[in-house]
Amino acid sequence: MRVPLGLSLSIVVIVSSSLLACKRHSPPETALEPYVPSPGAVGFDIFPVGSPDLSRNWLAAYTDMGRSARFRIELGPATALEDKPGAVSVGKGKLVRESDSDPAPFLQSLQTAFQAKHFPTKTEEVDVLPFDYVILGQNQTRFPDDSFRGTPEGNWTALKISFEKGEVFLNFNPIAHKAEFAIKDAASGDVVLGELARVL
Repeated sequence: MRVPLGLSLSIVVIVSSSLLACKRHSPPETALEPYVPSPGAVGFDIFPVGSPDLSRNWLAAYTDMGRSARFRIELGPATALEDKPGAVSVGKGKLVRESDSDPAPFLQSLQTAFQAKHFPTKTEEVDVLPFDYVILGQNQTRFPDDSFRGTPEGNWTALKISFEKGEVFLNFNPIAHKAEFAIKDAASGDVVLGELARVL
């Protein structure tokens, strides 16, 4: 059966309009962000590991000159402090020691980034180093100066983590499998470096 020309054109217009409407309403794809080093941060790789609960767990690795520091990052679920949009969310997490870690090159890079004056040589090693965290931003784009912005939208989450002594920024991009420790306060660089040395 032949379809009248006018009807054929109508069908083409309707289908084309539907496709354009779908394209307009589809969420934009977020480009994969390459990691750009900055003086105040040390980047490392993260790889997801299975977890039966709502936490986010990664195996972290920093490799330099064939020597690799390895540890795990475990983030528990975040809780909003207020029941309103944009409320600050907080949670608890921990860094977990890995037995096959060689942390010296990583600690040396962290010493430079944190502007720490002393390399930790005498530390009380622990298998687990707990911390509290505050979410500073989600779906962020990281810029070369180590700042974060929500426009354009990116894949980074920025955290401030607090140990028993000292605070540091932990930022991560699970899509790119990258994370970083970034300086918060140069005055506490030695304290934070000493805390991380306990578990790395």
